[in-house]
Amino acid sequence: MALLAIGLTGLQPNLLLGAMAIGLGALTALKLWEARSLAEHRIVSLLLLVGAGLQASMRPDLGPSLLQAATIVLALAGLLALELGEGLGWQVLLRRSAQVLAAALPLALVLFLLVPRLSPFSALPSQRGSAATVGLSDSLEPGSISELVGNASPAARVTFPGGQPPAADRRYWRVLVHDRFDGVRWTGSTAPPAGANDPRAISEAAPPTAAASQLWLNEASGLAAVPWSGRGRPLSRELLADGGGELLHRGPSDQRRVYAIADDDSVNLWQRQPPGPGDLGLPRGQNPRLEALAASWAALPAPAQRLEAAHRWFRSQNFSYSARPGTLPQRAPLDAFLFERRQGFCGHYASSFTALMRAAGVPARVVSGYRGGSWVQPIGGNGYLDLRQSDAHAWSEVWLPAEGWRQVDPSLWIANGGPGPAEGRARAGATEWLQQQWWGLDIGWTRLWLGYDRQSQEALLRRLLGDHRQWLGALVLLALGLCLTAALALLSWLQRRSPGDGPRRALETALRQLARAGMAPEPGETLPAFAQRVEQRWPQLAPELRRFVALYQQHRYGPPPRPGRAGRQLKRSRRQLSRRLQRLPP
Repeated sequence: MALLAIGLTGLQPNLLLGAMAIGLGALTALKLWEARSLAEHRIVSLLLLVGAGLQASMRPDLGPSLLQAATIVLALAGLLALELGEGLGWQVLLRRSAQVLAAALPLALVLFLLVPRLSPFSALPSQRGSAATVGLSDSLEPGSISELVGNASPAARVTFPGGQPPAADRRYWRVLVHDRFDGVRWTGSTAPPAGANDPRAISEAAPPTAAASQLWLNEASGLAAVPWSGRGRPLSRELLADGGGELLHRGPSDQRRVYAIADDDSVNLWQRQPPGPGDLGLPRGQNPRLEALAASWAALPAPAQRLEAAHRWFRSQNFSYSARPGTLPQRAPLDAFLFERRQGFCGHYASSFTALMRAAGVPARVVSGYRGGSWVQPIGGNGYLDLRQSDAHAWSEVWLPAEGWRQVDPSLWIANGGPGPAEGRARAGATEWLQQQWWGLDIGWTRLWLGYDRQSQEALLRRLLGDHRQWLGALVLLALGLCLTAALALLSWLQRRSPGDGPRRALETALRQLARAGMAPEPGETLPAFAQRVEQRWPQLAPELRRFVALYQQHRYGPPPRPGRAGRQLKRSRRQLSRRLQRLPP
């Protein structure tokens, strides 16, 4: 029950299944408190198994999976203790419950591979507050932040084909597009689509045969958008790329999300989506010096020339990066930054540059996401890119008619462009090193099991059945029947191979050896009486036989010995008795 309660702490009560699991856990605890009879304790064991299964449906990553497995093993051991009623020790019960689990694994594997997968249950909208920490938010207002507080909590992890990350200058992972500006704050105009028929959605799903090049593990963020490079094709029906280049995930945003993307360097459809009127929106008169500077560039005939003019201007000014820039005034905040303060972080530069481009007549928008990441090569398994909230970054995109939306990072134009890609993050201590190794195992588990999504299942069924999908039910039943037969045979073999506890096995082995020598117990004869008969026939066996009988009776009727000690002593005594028995004359 304690293990089940620990697993409940990671669930979200605003999910349907999460609320059900928490409610079932509370009911199970109450039932355990009031249980008195065998039948009531049996119900508690079964409720524990159902509760662990509910947790597994929502928390399938490695850590919770191990916790759920331990819960199931203990619940099965308790159920076996209730059903067998033989007073078996915990070692025997745990071993038998592990055997039951091993026999059930083929059944679970058949269901996992062949039964159609369900879409995730939706969550209620989460309420999030603003905080001046490094990370992502659905709005960007750099002028209101006086200081950035570092946040090294994990954001996402991703593996790549061939086990190698992209070049450092290509490690931009877009999440949110901010295309609405009120003079102070940048927000996004795109909302999570209700379904595939949303007019903003762009269907770019990869073909069923596409390989999952990138596997992402995105930590809970409260955002519908998830990180990606902006290139590639989603390999999951829960993913949807919208017209702004946001990759939206239909799964619950308050829990970790796993998704795969087929790598593709071609230009995606969102990059060719023409700008709307909002991409030139700029409140006039709020930042007059900014508008005057941009007006001098607007006379240039081509948008690319205006972009180059902005590049030269930023390079010629004495800008610097600072995590403590102080707040900007409410009146003309961008003017104060560009012409007076001239120090800030990525949000300041992306915001001011985008506003300059709009004032110069070039459609532009702000994009927030992550830049860089630390490459981790664990001892075992493939390497992965570790993204932290401290890798959060903001940059710009401008519309060039001959090219589409081009990525521009004005933070790179200043003398010290701030923290770069986190290749050289401080040397990890022992705790962080262990955490990285654990994450390596976690992402390997995810690639092996959680990477098997609807797309992968469709490809498997196509290989097995081709166009004859009507035979899927018969195939499932046949596979389950074969697995059940094999499981029962395995349990029967294990039962014959390992009857009873250790001392009992030692006694039965000694009795078989004596029987082959010609001495077998009579029906109803006690062990001491049988030992006395054996001594009368073979007096030379008396020391070893008496010691063996004394140890066995001490184990059965005396104070409980230390776990495993009685079995070892009896096994040693039985070997001595066997050697003396072999030296008897014919």
